[in-house]
Amino acid sequence: MTLKRLLAFCLFVMCQIISAQSDSITTLKEVLVSDKNLKNYSVSQSVLKLNDSVIGKNEALLTDLLNFNSTIYFKEYGRGMLSTVAFRGTTSSQTAVIWNGININSQMNGSTDFNTISGSNYNSISVKAGGGSVIYGSGAVGGTVHLNNDLLFSNRFENNLRLDYGSFNTIGINYKTSISNKKWSAQIGLSKNSSTNDYKYLNQYNWKGEQRWNQNGQYDIITLSANAGYKINAKNILKLYTQTSNTDRNTSLVSESEMKSKYINGFNRNLLEYDGNFGKFTTNLKTAYIFENYQYYADNSSNIYTYGKTESFITKADLGYQLFKSLQVNVILDYNRTKGYGSGFGDNVREISSAALLLKQDASVNWKNEFGIRKEFTDNYQSPVLFSVGSSYQFGKLYNLKLNASRNFRIPTFNDLYWEEGGNPDLKPESSYQAEIGNVFTFQNFNITQTFYYMKIKDLLRWVPGTNGIWMPQNTDKVDSYGAETLLSWKKSYGKNNLTANATYAYTVSENVETKKQLFFVPFNKVTASVAYSRKNISAYYQFLYNGFVYTQSDNDPDKIVDAYNVSNIGIDYDFKLLSSFKVGFQVLNLWNTFYQSLEYRPMPGRNFNLYLNLKF
Repeated sequence: MTLKRLLAFCLFVMCQIISAQSDSITTLKEVLVSDKNLKNYSVSQSVLKLNDSVIGKNEALLTDLLNFNSTIYFKEYGRGMLSTVAFRGTTSSQTAVIWNGININSQMNGSTDFNTISGSNYNSISVKAGGGSVIYGSGAVGGTVHLNNDLLFSNRFENNLRLDYGSFNTIGINYKTSISNKKWSAQIGLSKNSSTNDYKYLNQYNWKGEQRWNQNGQYDIITLSANAGYKINAKNILKLYTQTSNTDRNTSLVSESEMKSKYINGFNRNLLEYDGNFGKFTTNLKTAYIFENYQYYADNSSNIYTYGKTESFITKADLGYQLFKSLQVNVILDYNRTKGYGSGFGDNVREISSAALLLKQDASVNWKNEFGIRKEFTDNYQSPVLFSVGSSYQFGKLYNLKLNASRNFRIPTFNDLYWEEGGNPDLKPESSYQAEIGNVFTFQNFNITQTFYYMKIKDLLRWVPGTNGIWMPQNTDKVDSYGAETLLSWKKSYGKNNLTANATYAYTVSENVETKKQLFFVPFNKVTASVAYSRKNISAYYQFLYNGFVYTQSDNDPDKIVDAYNVSNIGIDYDFKLLSSFKVGFQVLNLWNTFYQSLEYRPMPGRNFNLYLNLKF
């Protein structure tokens, strides 16, 4: 029996089990978490959770939020333009973005553009460092970013409206409403972020001696979302998540003589989820349809464009059983069918089935262990057997030791396999082994997490010049990546005064095994820090970001680098306490008017401002 047929059979059997259960089971607790495996199978790895208060102190786009609050390094093609990441020294396609438990990395290029996502569209955002391919599949090599819409079943009706206006005619509109009782829960959201983005380049002049500015940098991002949950009875619950977005974005010019171009892309995501709790036996079934597309206009004034589209149908069954009081077993079966068509790779279909086994053992109150294994099946490539094993031991209240080892991978994308000018159907997945040790210290109001890791990546996919000058993807390099990450948090209250401080530091070495050279666009050092103060109706904060220099070429030419930079933001707001809450806030971004860029010839703006109103009722 093929795995696809086995999955269909299991889904049928579970439906029969669900319908046959009696109503005498104890009441199911409120559902708060959209991605349960993030909590259940991450005890041996570092997870950084960003809540509403942190999200609200940053600019709307996800790049800014994670750049100032995590160890992830971002490379931006200008403000609001294409934004890619390097997590633990890996490439942009080796960080998986997880939306309510589903991997949403692009099927075309394998990565996610973080400047097309607004952080305010989610209840919480989490960053998990280290491998996660056993649960989340391709791309979860350096780490995973989790976008969560959590549904709460309690009597409430809440509305949140935030309006932003800033420099360069930057406009932000975000509205969210949540309506729920003990049976129903619903969320509706709308966000719009746009800007003419015509900022001046600091100390930059053209050959005529005229001040240069960011030309052709306009962008407009609109996202609609609706999420709903229905508690059928004490043990069965249905959830539906939908999200659609469109990004209409020009591409900033490197020089005034360049042709003006633009890039339009969008997505539509729909996820139907069922949760069942039958004592020792639990079920979680997911069915998703994800559509993504892009149109690239090499000339803004022309209607001629290239395009690409993919449609993905995903089914996933997560069957859990409490074998013993201390041992939880989960079997995950999933099937993914993706159809891709476009100017570059024609019409192609890829089908992937997989099976995974997860074990979680609570050896004692202080000692927890986890293990996972996964295998994929497809005709497009040969997939390795993946595994993850981890342990966490709590030594009193002061110290927690975490150990984890895993094998992870990234599959070739549609562009890699089928691009008409150079696609290579014989590619192998990238594969990596990694090990890490984490130390968590908790003392009164301090929490410090320090993680040391080592990673070996083989069969790295790169596009290289081939015959007749045509570029094509090949499994080329081997990479060793190692380093250390530190997370620090502190909070203290003095009467009516509240102080919080957070900081992160990442030291990263990621080098080609053959040449012993650091991978380009991977900084050795990155530091973030923030301090926040509040008293009664007033609050203020300060943010700091330092990125070390990066090489821009594989030979590590010291004359071909992007210089290190540090950037600071400051903000203050006052809550007039009208209705539930009515805040007026003001932010100064790039406080010290620093010239900086994360990609050569792509300067970021100098000092700029943002005013916002935030109304809750």
